[in-house]
Amino acid sequence: MSAHPSVTVVDAHRRKLREAGFEVAELTAADIADYVELVSSAYRGEGSKQGWTTEADLLGGQRLDAPMAEEMLAEADSQILLARDEQGRAVASIYVREPEDGAAYLGVLAVSPVGQGRGVGSSLISLAEAWVAERWGATSMRMSVINKRDELIAYYERRGYERTGDVEPFPYGDERFGVPKVDDLEFVLLRKQLS
Repeated sequence: MSAHPSVTVVDAHRRKLREAGFEVAELTAADIADYVELVSSAYRGEGSKQGWTTEADLLGGQRLDAPMAEEMLAEADSQILLARDEQGRAVASIYVREPEDGAAYLGVLAVSPVGQGRGVGSSLISLAEAWVAERWGATSMRMSVINKRDELIAYYERRGYERTGDVEPFPYGDERFGVPKVDDLEFVLLRKQLS
């Protein structure tokens, strides 16, 4: 009798995404151009306004460039997961960083306007939560969201994230993260306990 490896929660989430028509893999150097284009399409420029995750009314300029993506990919304590659709288009991604004091970090969730409304974002978040718990032993997930993104904050709250009451300053003057169109931006910190 041969032993079958047990299916993990991460495996189950990957299977669910595959059944919905999305393949998820760890980002590689060969994916950088697609990743940068995906993040830009989700957050900045006129094209991003087709989706609900746009920051185009708050920030201009870039959200991510190739050197920044390469730096993220080179981090030893993080992982970027990239989802592609049946046509091979990069339609969603998520960044996670290993836990500090049990809390992993979730960032740069990007779903292209063509991928929105198909459940890939929610499924990718669930996969990321399982990933950090199974692979890194995280007991909670934390994130930061721009304070003016009420609809996005509400989305995360429906997923079990809670405001911590803490805020962080927006990096005004560092155009690598965009050019602010308003002068009262800051990051709201959210946290979710993982079971």
